[in-house]
Amino acid sequence: MLTEEEKKEIEEEIKQYPYPVVACIDALKIVQHHRGWVSDESVKDIAQLLSISNEEVDSVATFYSRIYRKPVGRNIILICDSVSCMIMGYESLYEYISKKLGISFGCTTSDERFTLLPISCLGDCDNAPAMMINNDHFNRLSIEKIDELLERYR
Repeated sequence: MLTEEEKKEIEEEIKQYPYPVVACIDALKIVQHHRGWVSDESVKDIAQLLSISNEEVDSVATFYSRIYRKPVGRNIILICDSVSCMIMGYESLYEYISKKLGISFGCTTSDERFTLLPISCLGDCDNAPAMMINNDHFNRLSIEKIDELLERYR
């Protein structure tokens, strides 16, 4: 069930558009902001509020890689796996992070501190390899820089 605050925020977004359906991605972002992820129940509630089908909301939610459909850690690590990052050492950085945290792509550490996910491009090819932690962008990565960043996001 959507909270009153979530409903209010979604309804404010709906007012910005000519049709409620256009606020679908905004509604998903609002729920995720409050809960950390978007459950099946939330998809149904958003669909009802926007007067569209559950499948329409789910198709939007699953299209965007930054809408999480299962619980994630406090910090989301997105490692760019584009060709430029691959050439510049993405694979060894991924292996290092994976080993250090004890998780692979799509997994969350047991302390729920980190979730590790691939991302197809961060648009920083001239500064590869690149990654994001939450909304913070990092580039020209090295093992030493990775260690420093993981410590920072405790």
